[in-house]
Amino acid sequence: MNKMQWPERTATYRSFAYDSKRWDGFVPRAGDIAICTPPKCGTTWMQMICALLIFQKTEFDRPLSGYSPWLDMLIAPVEDVLDNLDAQKNRRFIKTHTPLDGLPYYEQMSYICVGRDPRDAFMSMEAHQRNVRPEAMAKMMENATFPLPPFDPGPKEPEARFIRWIKASGKPGDEKDPLSSSVLHYVESFWRFRQLPNILMVHYSDLKNDLAGEMRRIADFLDIAVREDLWPALVDAARFENMKANADQLAPDAEAGIWQDNSGFFNKGKSGQWADLLGDEALAVYHDEMQARLEPELAHWLEHGRLG
Repeated sequence: MNKMQWPERTATYRSFAYDSKRWDGFVPRAGDIAICTPPKCGTTWMQMICALLIFQKTEFDRPLSGYSPWLDMLIAPVEDVLDNLDAQKNRRFIKTHTPLDGLPYYEQMSYICVGRDPRDAFMSMEAHQRNVRPEAMAKMMENATFPLPPFDPGPKEPEARFIRWIKASGKPGDEKDPLSSSVLHYVESFWRFRQLPNILMVHYSDLKNDLAGEMRRIADFLDIAVREDLWPALVDAARFENMKANADQLAPDAEAGIWQDNSGFFNKGKSGQWADLLGDEALAVYHDEMQARLEPELAHWLEHGRLG
């Protein structure tokens, strides 16, 4: 990659749930962290890891979303979200599901992109959608500042939903899947700039397989020093089962009443469940999309991670 090439904000991403133009009023500070993930790829996990590294304690003064809001999300007026961020004195860490070509890029910020096997992300999204309260969706639609197309829940059969989902380009104007951005397009938007010193690629499976090692890697990237005696407690607090047990504090915007069950947001955290759902036709479409749209190194990383 040409070292003089920098990310450019060339696209606007909008749906019934989010609007990337809400970043227009964001004023960056040196050291800010953008946690950048496709939906259901370890967003809250990375938010928790960043909180643990920044505050270096396992209990916080307010819910996780109070420190790390999803800036693009339409559940709250953007002015309220920006006021919250402006008032923070700590190192800030902001959640986004917007691809890199829809985000402002600042050299003084750090960008952590988390990827996951798309098939696992789809399985998690299926459970996620069942857990959202209808009132929360209505609230997001109320806060939209642009015309919304009619909501389309998609095909009734899970395999047909997966095929539509994986074929969606994830680019603005593609209506194949209005429910979530494409994992392929999203991760590729960061992958092409992965050599930049302020962009880090992290994989869900690597967090599962070596949480302690990956947390140290993230701390090094963020230039955060952690006393050796603190590491065991910080790593333990970031384990899936402990986060699920603390769902009322950690589930995104739980205080806004989005979820039917806060602990249900942390579904199972497992990989490979897609094997019981996706048949030969769906998997053939998946492999065709991966081969056509991603370079081989990225396709391998997206399925297996750095350590796989």
